[in-house]
Amino acid sequence: MKLLCLSNGHGEDAIAVRILQQLQRLPNPPQLAALPLVGEGKAYSQLENVPIAGPVQQMPSGGFIYMDGRQLLRDVRGGLLQLTRIQFQIILNWAKQGAFILAVGDIVPLLFAALSGANYAFVGTAKSEYYLRDEQGPLLRQSWMQRWEGWSGSVYLPWERGLMSHSRCQAVFPRDRLTTETLLKWSIPAYNLGNPMMDDLQPQTNFIYNPQQKQHSLTITLLPGSRPPEAYENWQPIAEAVSQLVDAFSGGEDRQQPANLTFLAAIAPSLEYHRFGEHLSGLGWKKTGVESDFEVQYTRKNATVILTQNFTDCLHRGDFAIAMAGTATEQFVGLGKPAIAIPGRGPQFTPRFAEAQSRLLGPSLILVEHPREIPDVVRSLINDQNRLKLIAENGQKRMGQPGAAYRIAQCLIEKLI
Repeated sequence: MKLLCLSNGHGEDAIAVRILQQLQRLPNPPQLAALPLVGEGKAYSQLENVPIAGPVQQMPSGGFIYMDGRQLLRDVRGGLLQLTRIQFQIILNWAKQGAFILAVGDIVPLLFAALSGANYAFVGTAKSEYYLRDEQGPLLRQSWMQRWEGWSGSVYLPWERGLMSHSRCQAVFPRDRLTTETLLKWSIPAYNLGNPMMDDLQPQTNFIYNPQQKQHSLTITLLPGSRPPEAYENWQPIAEAVSQLVDAFSGGEDRQQPANLTFLAAIAPSLEYHRFGEHLSGLGWKKTGVESDFEVQYTRKNATVILTQNFTDCLHRGDFAIAMAGTATEQFVGLGKPAIAIPGRGPQFTPRFAEAQSRLLGPSLILVEHPREIPDVVRSLINDQNRLKLIAENGQKRMGQPGAAYRIAQCLIEKLI
């Protein structure tokens, strides 16, 4: 048995890796290979005995063509068409050898899988019915163009549904129950097995600084994104929001307000600490405490900012998040916590992206136009336990329970046998 996994983006690669890891742990796993269609597929280096099946290349757009059509021309000039032709020939060769194709992402890997002539399955990471509706019905949209998005009765368009209902499509794994139930109306073999995005998020619990040592404290996670240079630009409004919160909550005379603030900034390994620290220093923060290769601390008034690579700790320890990220924001919300988003300039976290993400995540994601609005939002959340309970239930419902990658792997093995 052979299985070739196609994915088209950094987040999609990470989801694919989780599924392939679980496949490897099952009895009599198939021979695995991966072909990342966007970027270099560095996430696959975590896997043993899973080769990259063909050439890969980082394109100028970083994979965000669908957010900015102007990026497409840059990618074409960068060799996109030639790379796509070679990659598709490799997919055809694997199909001729009897391989099963696992497509992870959006219509691009799904289309390649369908055109290959092989049996295939699809993990739909990019779309959810929550973009259009919730359990109570369609969402209110502002313009006729926005209302037109659901013209076909689903967030998945008819040609996408056609690829998913093809006789060679053995299984479709949507990201949530609402989307699964919708696709089943078209006799698509959809399975509600959860979202692998919520797997492998156990805390590491190895912080140098423990905010729990301080009583009556509030911990806020900061998510600037993972790709330079956008993450550095996102840090500027996030740092301004942090300063606004420190000024609003300094002193702690009001017992309903936190006496101490801890900000956990999740800094991806691809980013440079000093870029974030220099900006903090310019705002009056002082570097303090024990410093390591993976953690740096800054203090001001009653607050501490920790720059750290301990991503899962940032997710679990935060009470709220200030977020300008994609996957990380969804994971934080999936843990049952509220996130506050400030739209940026992109290429990923644009106002358009933030608005769409707010529909995807519902009441768990609060959009603000300016950092100065955030203290009032935090204050209202602290004082509304019913709202926090609703947010907790909503996040877990929309993002699902851990263990999805294992459940998907088991289903794939059944289809392969």
